[in-house]
Amino acid sequence: MEVKRAKENWFASFGKSVLGGIKSNGGIIIGLIIICLILGIMTDSFLTVRNFTNIMRQISINVILACGMTMVIILGGIDLSVGSIIAVSGCLCCGLITNVGIPSAAAIPVSILAGTLVGIFNGFVVSRTTIPPFIVTLAMMNIGRGFARIYTKATTILVDDELFTFIGSGTVLGGVPIHIIYMIVVIAASALILNRTKLGRNIYAVGDNKQAASYSGINVKRVTMIVFVIMGFFAACAGIISSARTFSGQFNVGEGAEMDAISAVVLGGTSMSGGIGHLSGTIIGCIVIGVLNNGMNILGIDSSWQYVVKGVVVLLAVFIDYFKKIKE
Repeated sequence: MEVKRAKENWFASFGKSVLGGIKSNGGIIIGLIIICLILGIMTDSFLTVRNFTNIMRQISINVILACGMTMVIILGGIDLSVGSIIAVSGCLCCGLITNVGIPSAAAIPVSILAGTLVGIFNGFVVSRTTIPPFIVTLAMMNIGRGFARIYTKATTILVDDELFTFIGSGTVLGGVPIHIIYMIVVIAASALILNRTKLGRNIYAVGDNKQAASYSGINVKRVTMIVFVIMGFFAACAGIISSARTFSGQFNVGEGAEMDAISAVVLGGTSMSGGIGHLSGTIIGCIVIGVLNNGMNILGIDSSWQYVVKGVVVLLAVFIDYFKKIKE
C-alpha cells in the first residue's frame, strides 16, 4: 500500500512539475508551434514523421548537455568546457580503440571517466575558491580543446567497431533510434534529481541564495561539486555518442556545443541568476533550437545567418527574463 501511494505521489509530483513547466513556458510553446507551421507551409518535407524523427536524433546531444547545464545554471554557475569534454572523451575513446587496440567495451568507460575528471576539476576549483565558474570553465575549454588537437595530431581517427557503431547509429524496439533512448534516460534521471531528491532541493536553494543556504545547513561546496561532476559525466557520454555517430574521433567535435546547451536552457526560462528553472522548459528550448536548425537547413539558409538567427532568439529570451524580474 505504501509503495503504491509513493508511486502515486511521484506521478502526481511529476505531472505537476510538467504542467508548471508548460504554464511558465506558454509563450515559447506558442512560438514553437508558429515556427513549425511557417516551416510546414514553406516546405513539404518539414511536417513529416521522418523529419521529426531526424530532429529528435539531431537534438539528442544538446538535450544531454542541456539537462546538465540546467542544474549548473540553476545553481548559479555556468560551464563553458562541455564542448571540449565532448572532444576529449570522444577522441580518447577512438584513439584507445584504433591506435592502442583496447576493446570498445573497456575504452568507453575509461573515456567517460576522463571526461568526468574534467568535471571533477571544475567542481573542485569552483567550490573551493572564489574564482568565477566562467573563468574556470573557460580555461578548461581551451585546455581540453588543445589536448584533443595534440592527442589526434589534428587528424581524424577512424573507428571500425561493431559496438561503437551501434552506439552511434543503432536502433532498438523495432526501429526506434537509440539516440531517443539516450534522451529519455537522461531526462528521466535529471528530472528525478531536480524534483525528487534532497540534492535537487539544495541546488535550487544554493542558486537562490548561497549564503542563506549555507546558514540553513546545506553543504554548498559539496552540492556545487556534485553538479559539476554530473555535468562532466553527461558531456563525456555525449562525446562518446558524437564520435560513435561519425565512427571517428575529430578534434573539433563539440565546437559551439556549450552555446547551444546554454541557449536551450535560457530559452526554457531558466534564470541566469540561478534558483529558477524547469527541466521541461529546457527540453522545449532544445526542440526550438533543433527545429530552427533543421528548418533553416531545409530552406538552404547560409550557416552564417543561422548563427545570427539563433543569437537573436537567445537575446530575446534573455530580455524576456529581464523584464519578468523587473515586474516581480
